[in-house]
Amino acid sequence: MRLLVLYGSQTGTAQDVAEQIWRESHLLGYQGPVLAFEDYDMQQLIEEHLVVFVAATTGDGVEPDNMKQAWRFLLKRSLPAQSLQGMRFACLGLGDSSYPKFNYAAKKLSKRLQNLGAASVCPVGLCDDQHDYGHLGVSLPWTRDLWSALKTTSGLDEGKLNGSHPTITKWLVKKLPKDTPIATAESLLWNQKQPSTLFKLKANRRTTAEAHFQDVRFLQLESLGQDLSWEPGDVIDVQPQNSDEAVKTFFELSHEHKLGFDENTIVEVTSAHLDMPLPKAYSSPLSLHQAAKYIWDLSSKPRQRFLEVLGQNCSDEMEKEKLEEFCSGEGIDDLVAYVNRPRRTLLEVLEDFRHATSRLTIGQLFEMMPLIQPRSFSIASDASESSLDLLVAVVNYKTIMHTPRLGLCSNWLRNLVPGTELRGVIKKGTMTWPKDLSTPLIMIGPGTGIAPFRSTIQNRLKAQSLGATIGPLVVFFGCRNKTADFHFEEDFAAWTKVNRVEAHFAFSRDEDHKVYVQHLITKNGPHLKHLIKDLNAFIYVAGNSNNMPKSVREAFVEILEGDSDYVDLMIKQRRYQEETWA
Repeated sequence: MRLLVLYGSQTGTAQDVAEQIWRESHLLGYQGPVLAFEDYDMQQLIEEHLVVFVAATTGDGVEPDNMKQAWRFLLKRSLPAQSLQGMRFACLGLGDSSYPKFNYAAKKLSKRLQNLGAASVCPVGLCDDQHDYGHLGVSLPWTRDLWSALKTTSGLDEGKLNGSHPTITKWLVKKLPKDTPIATAESLLWNQKQPSTLFKLKANRRTTAEAHFQDVRFLQLESLGQDLSWEPGDVIDVQPQNSDEAVKTFFELSHEHKLGFDENTIVEVTSAHLDMPLPKAYSSPLSLHQAAKYIWDLSSKPRQRFLEVLGQNCSDEMEKEKLEEFCSGEGIDDLVAYVNRPRRTLLEVLEDFRHATSRLTIGQLFEMMPLIQPRSFSIASDASESSLDLLVAVVNYKTIMHTPRLGLCSNWLRNLVPGTELRGVIKKGTMTWPKDLSTPLIMIGPGTGIAPFRSTIQNRLKAQSLGATIGPLVVFFGCRNKTADFHFEEDFAAWTKVNRVEAHFAFSRDEDHKVYVQHLITKNGPHLKHLIKDLNAFIYVAGNSNNMPKSVREAFVEILEGDSDYVDLMIKQRRYQEETWA
C-alpha cells in the first residue's frame, strides 16, 4: 500500500523526523516517497489515499519556505469542499511553545485538510522545543500511536520495527577516479534550489567593546552585478561553511582509523529510489573535502539517525549497545544527557565512539551527515542605502564540554575578511507595515532586535526627504551598558539630534536597579496610549524570545489599563507584531 510523507522544514529537523517515519513505513511494508512540499505536485493530492504530513512552524506562526507554495494551493477557494474525501492523513507539527502561535502551521494544515474532506487517522501531534526531550518528547510516542491506529485499518505488523531489519537508505555512493572533474568551489557556495545573489563583503567590524562578553558584528554587503530591492523587515539567507579546523579534525579521524578514503576521494551520489529527489549539493561529482567544507554540518548536534547509522557496522558490543539505546524510546534520557544538554557535536561523538567510527563506510557518511542549512538574518539597512547591512551576535558559550560551543554561521561570518564573496537570497520577512506612512510606529528592539528597525527608520526618513508625510517613529532600545553594547549609537544620535526619531534607551547594568525596555514602556504610558488609541499606532517587537516579548506585551496591557482584549485585537489585526528568535 502507498503511504506518502510530505514535510515542511526550515532547519532540517522536520525533514529528519519525516524521513524516520518514511523509513519505518517501508519496514512495515508501505511504499511511497518522502518529499518536501515543494517537490510534490499538490494537484496530485486528490489521488492519494494515505499521507503523513510533518510541518514545522517558524517565527510568528509562519509555515517554512518549502511549504509556502503548497499552502497557497490548499487555500484556493476554487477547491471543492470534498475534494480530499478519499484521503486519510496524519499531521505532526514541530514548534516552540515560547511563541504565541505555537505549532500554528500544523494546526492550520490539519484543519484545512479536514475542511476539504480528508479524514484524520489520529490527533495532531504537537512537538515542543521547550520539552525536556525536545521534539522527540512528542514525535516518538506520536509515531508509535500512528502505527497502532493504522494497524486496526491496514493490518500492518508493528513487530517488524523490532529486532534486526534491513537498512533503508536514501543514497547510492560510488567512488570515482581521482582525475574525475568535480564541482567548482563557486557552485558550492549556495546549495539551495532558489536562485542566489553574489555579494562582496565591504566591511566587518565588532560593535561591542573588546571587554564585553558578547561579540556582535556589523557587516556591510554589496551586490555584484545585480540591482536589488527589499522592504523593511525583510531578511537575507546565507549559507555558512565549516571552519578549516573542523574539516581538519574530521579527516584526522579518517586517517587515524584508516577508513579507506581521504579528502581527495571523489564520489558520485545518486538516489536509491526513483521517487527520491537528489539534493542540489550532490548533483555533480565532488571530493570529500568539498563535502566536509561546504555541505555537511560538522558542528551540529547528532540526531538519532546519525547515531543509528554510526552503530550499524560497530563490532564493539558496548558501543553498539549504547548507540542502539540512544535510538530507542527508553534511552531518551541518556540521549538528552549525552547530546542535548552539553550540546555535543557530531565530531565529538565520532571521537567518543572510536570502534564504531573505525568501521564507517563512505555510503554511511553520506547517509548520516546532516546538510548545512541557510541561516536568516534581518536586514539592517534600507534598499536606498549603498549597502545591505547585518547585525550579527556571534554565538560562543560554555557547557560542561572542555571547549566553547560555537555557532556555525555567526562564527563563519565573524571570520570573513572584507573582499570575500558570498551568496545569499533576500526573502520577505514576517513584518507587515501600514500603507499610510503617517501611521505612528512603536518599535521595541533590545539587543540585535534593533536591526530591522534601523531599516524601517531609514526607509521612512527617505520617504520624508522625498516629500511624504510620515508619522511618529518611537523606538525602545535596550542593552547592558551604554559604553559596551549600544548598537547603532551614531545613528540614534543623528536621528534624535534633529528630532526625527523619539528614542528611549534602557541600559540595564548602568543603573542602581536593572531597567529594561518594558519599564520604559510603562513610564511613557499616557503618551503611548494616545498613539495607540487615538492615532492607531502599530507596535513591533523584535529580539530574543525568552522573557522579553511576554514582558513587553504585559507592559502594553498595563498602560492600556489592563485591557488585554484590546492587545489581542491588535495582534489579530496585525497592529501588534512580534519577530523573535531563540
